[in-house]
Amino acid sequence: MMALDSTPAIQYMVWPDDLHGHRFTVSLIIHHPNPQGQVVHMPAWIPGSYLIRDFSKHIESITAFTLPKNQAEAKKKIALERLDNDRWRIPKGTGACEIVTTIYAFDQSVRTAYLDQERGFFNPTSLCLAVEGQAHLPCSLAIAPPHAQTNKHWQVQTTLRQVKTDASSFGFYMAKDYADLIDHPVALGQFETIEWQSFGTPHRMVIQGLTSEQSQLLDKKKLADDLQRICDATIRLFEPRKPKAPFKQYLFIVNAALDGYGGLEHCDSTALLCKRDQLPYGDHSTQRPKKSYEEFLGLCSHEYFHAWLVKRIQAKAFQPYRLNERNHTRLLWLFEGFTSYYDDLQLVRSACITMERYLELVGSNWNGVLRNPGRTKQSVADSSFDAWTKYYQMDENTPNAVVSYYAKGSLIALGLDLQIRQFSNDQQSLDDVMRFLWKEHGKTGTGINQYALDLAINSTIGIGFNKIWQRFKRDYIDGTQDLPLQIWLPQIANVEVPQKQANFTEAIKLALGMRYTDSSGWIKVTHVLDGGLAQIAGLAPNDLISSINLQRITNTRMDQVLGSLVNSKKITFHFFRQDKEHQASTALKLDYPAQYELKQSKK
Repeated sequence: MMALDSTPAIQYMVWPDDLHGHRFTVSLIIHHPNPQGQVVHMPAWIPGSYLIRDFSKHIESITAFTLPKNQAEAKKKIALERLDNDRWRIPKGTGACEIVTTIYAFDQSVRTAYLDQERGFFNPTSLCLAVEGQAHLPCSLAIAPPHAQTNKHWQVQTTLRQVKTDASSFGFYMAKDYADLIDHPVALGQFETIEWQSFGTPHRMVIQGLTSEQSQLLDKKKLADDLQRICDATIRLFEPRKPKAPFKQYLFIVNAALDGYGGLEHCDSTALLCKRDQLPYGDHSTQRPKKSYEEFLGLCSHEYFHAWLVKRIQAKAFQPYRLNERNHTRLLWLFEGFTSYYDDLQLVRSACITMERYLELVGSNWNGVLRNPGRTKQSVADSSFDAWTKYYQMDENTPNAVVSYYAKGSLIALGLDLQIRQFSNDQQSLDDVMRFLWKEHGKTGTGINQYALDLAINSTIGIGFNKIWQRFKRDYIDGTQDLPLQIWLPQIANVEVPQKQANFTEAIKLALGMRYTDSSGWIKVTHVLDGGLAQIAGLAPNDLISSINLQRITNTRMDQVLGSLVNSKKITFHFFRQDKEHQASTALKLDYPAQYELKQSKK
């Protein structure tokens, strides 16, 4: 326990007040409000998730009071002026004051806040109002225990700097400023804890949401061993000579749930959501599929890599973050795409997956990109810029209009790595570029603009590579061409890339260009891809298909019915749209995007 610092001008207290109603009570004390009228606001989005989320919509009540100068004085209510959905103003001439908010928290994602009888979680962006004009000042955060704490045995898990806390870590924390505060998620409750050291830096993973049986069976040793290898490999990537992490500690906060998957990066921690059966358990009779665990390790690898690329090697457009408006950059293909490339690469480098499995993952991602017509219409640079309105607000037409800067960005990193290796006779790689970015931008905090990668590549690979790089950037980053990995991989990486030979059922599914779900026994169309048989015939999203070629169609009968069309010349759909029955037909032609397999060469 450390001595409490001098009283900061900005003080927050978060109290898990109503576990059954899922409400936090939050107090904000401002000791020196702007005498011309202090404005406070709730962020509209959280860094790392590029969508305006309007966190203020979860505020149920907000009240301001004067701060008594002594115990004899009573609090007096202050009238708050509502400026817009996110901003409030305290009247002119107000002295030290307190703003108390009640905030509903029942979002299980890693982006916001959650509270019930079992656990609590919050990002300060969802609970803590920013004090305009004073966001640069140090601030404290007091985390109070819930009622009936003796029955809960709850603890606090966060990497915020502890100042004065109890044995369960409830108490006072300090942040350098508001930006530092919101970069530290907080988890409350009971945890399974895994700890290890990576090159002398303490790391730990805390897990919530397991059943009592799963807690007993959790294979902590396997988790610790695998995570240590992944973290070691990433630290070595950026600091190969003297491996050292850029943080004093690192925390993985894991919510294990029935369903869900995702993560959000922070400076020295990450919040993760996974399925319970993705974790490793000692009882092999109930062991989850191995691929499911590998997927979880990939998520850990991805968010950990972001501690370097995004949190420290950062877009200039994010310096500083402007949390009340969209912050546009054309570089998310670099930040998310390159991270998506390295997350799986680090798994194979750390021996957590085999090379065969790695090639399977690369092939799956590549084929997924090739199946979406949007890749021919939108560049990854444009996709990055439009993330706020397109990628993060997907609809039924998204596959036809949008390319994923994650998925294609990963292929761009792979393709660039291959081109660098070919040019340098395998003496250099994308790793060298990443180390340059780390040295020049990550360590210095200098933000990356659109020309920074040009300089990094020319400085590390040499000016002779510039012509190759400029053509590469024109075609695959600013343009919409497909990367010719089927040519590059055999030439450079000694990987065989045969085209997949689909059987008739697989081929007709690809040719249909239709995605669907089961809806009470009906086939409900969710997406219709440009140029596919479904679109040519006239199907549309939300149609309910009753039969194909006069055969009743259900989710379980789909393969059987499609397979029976092997000698058919046309395909006929009976379907309902807005409860009106329709019939549509088209010639049965098996035209579909090429799909590939990746195999280690036997040469």
